[in-house]
Amino acid sequence: MNFQPSEVTLEVARAARDFAAREIRPYVMEWDEQQHFPLEVLQSLGKLGMMGVLVPEQYGGAGLGYFEYNAVIQEIAKVCGSIGLSVAAHNSLCTNHILSFGSEEQKKQWLPKLATAEWIGAWGLTEPNTGSDAGNMKTTAVKDGDHWILNGTKNWITHGRSSHLAVVVCRTGQPRARSNATAFVVERGTPGFTGGKKENKLGMRASETAEMIFENCRIPDSHRLGDVGDGFRQALTILDGGRISIAALSVGIAKGAYEAARQYAQERHQFDQPIANFQGISFKLADMATEIMAAELLVAQCCDLKERHEKVTKQSAMAKYYASETAVKVATDAVQVFGGYGYTKDFPVEKYYRDAKLCTIGEGTSEIQKIVIAREALGL
Repeated sequence: MNFQPSEVTLEVARAARDFAAREIRPYVMEWDEQQHFPLEVLQSLGKLGMMGVLVPEQYGGAGLGYFEYNAVIQEIAKVCGSIGLSVAAHNSLCTNHILSFGSEEQKKQWLPKLATAEWIGAWGLTEPNTGSDAGNMKTTAVKDGDHWILNGTKNWITHGRSSHLAVVVCRTGQPRARSNATAFVVERGTPGFTGGKKENKLGMRASETAEMIFENCRIPDSHRLGDVGDGFRQALTILDGGRISIAALSVGIAKGAYEAARQYAQERHQFDQPIANFQGISFKLADMATEIMAAELLVAQCCDLKERHEKVTKQSAMAKYYASETAVKVATDAVQVFGGYGYTKDFPVEKYYRDAKLCTIGEGTSEIQKIVIAREALGL
């Protein structure tokens, strides 16, 4: 694998970095405190092609690859994990599900609006009582002539209230039976489709997380993605890519925390010298830099595999597991480097500390990643 980024990747990274510094950094704490979801920022990113990074140009996207997508997520997450999370969920879950499994007609219908962020997307798999146990989901879709009637509730959904369109996986068979789920596209404004409770979160507070509620929501069969019963298989494929997104998000958050700690350690003086001169601090920075590099290489390996259209299940689980745990550790150590100041909102590391934890939970907990890795390693 070539570890040297291409000129295209470097240029995309510069564009994302400049945008984040100009349009996101000045407002990070205001949005966090108010739990404000800045929809207009995502729409501005859409104009730069960053909300449809992987979507071919024929559907209004940027037509770029996973290395460029990884660069976008990392650069934004270095400044604000919340915005990075929203960009990731829109690109890799909702939009990518339609790109991967939609018919040509469906792609032409929805991708141009999603790729430009004219419409913001959501993706609904998780439910209140069936997190990792998705095969036992309660949301159902019942066939009624040329239509389907959806009933149930999805939760922990990024953009659950503000999205213009959602890809929703519903049960169309018996619980835990093989091929018991099907994916559908539901547009906002469809009768019976509403947003529910918005979660009051520890971190990632500027990224909206909310319920999606379906009450006798009637949609045409033309909104079905792929075959009846293929929804869970599709979801597992989408999660493979989604875990690369969370790994990239984790690396970005870790880099942001590390860079803040490194700068502070060089500026803060104790005993007439920078605290970076003390082994207790310098060794923390050394560990942080090493672990970030390892996480970054795991993500790069996943991007390489995706570019070559190879299976990435084990590698994406490894990258997501290691990178997310690294983000938590690096953010924790960054707070320690700052000392008492790190525990205040006057300095950036407390937000990295709060944001990082979600990365070990969303799109499969660290424990679930270990199950995936073990099964792949053992050939089960």
